[in-house]
Amino acid sequence: MADLSFLEILSAFIVLFAVIDILGSIPIIINIREQGGVIKSFQASSISFVILFIFLFLGEALLGLFGVDISSFAIAGSFVLMLMAIEMILGVQIFKHDSPAGASIVPVAFPLIAGAGSFTTLLALRAEFALANIILALFLNIVVVFLVLNYTDKIERLIGAGGVYVLKKFFGIILMAMAIRLFMSNFANLLIDFLPKIR
Repeated sequence: MADLSFLEILSAFIVLFAVIDILGSIPIIINIREQGGVIKSFQASSISFVILFIFLFLGEALLGLFGVDISSFAIAGSFVLMLMAIEMILGVQIFKHDSPAGASIVPVAFPLIAGAGSFTTLLALRAEFALANIILALFLNIVVVFLVLNYTDKIERLIGAGGVYVLKKFFGIILMAMAIRLFMSNFANLLIDFLPKIR
């Protein structure tokens, strides 16, 4: 319980929310359903949570096999987050999403929700925040994912296309700021580790 921090949970939640970008995915979800794809909200969100939860614990071990430390991976992750932020802010497509016909597991659970961006972000967050805070932030995000999937049509009618557009730009800017912070803090850690070796 001592590791729990409201500020860390909030920060991790915002970053994951921006990366998962479930609100920005509303047009994709609607398109899948219009094409006859059946999306079961609980199934898609729970499978996403399990995939991301497992990766949160095994990801660092996998990095160890390749001799990559968490700070180096976090810096690499900051570049990925920066590109995603640019994509959201400028409305350009950098990452390709090859999605087959709609289904709860593919492409909604994976790779739309639990994709390369979320994997990278989770490991990057481990270099910054306590594990308990990341798990809580992840769970809260999956709750939001479930609600959005369950009430996609109502949300679209409520905030409109303009509302989705504004949210995407807003969270893109937040994501860019977090990417810069992630890079600076972990780059400083690497410098501290390498300077004594140079001397």
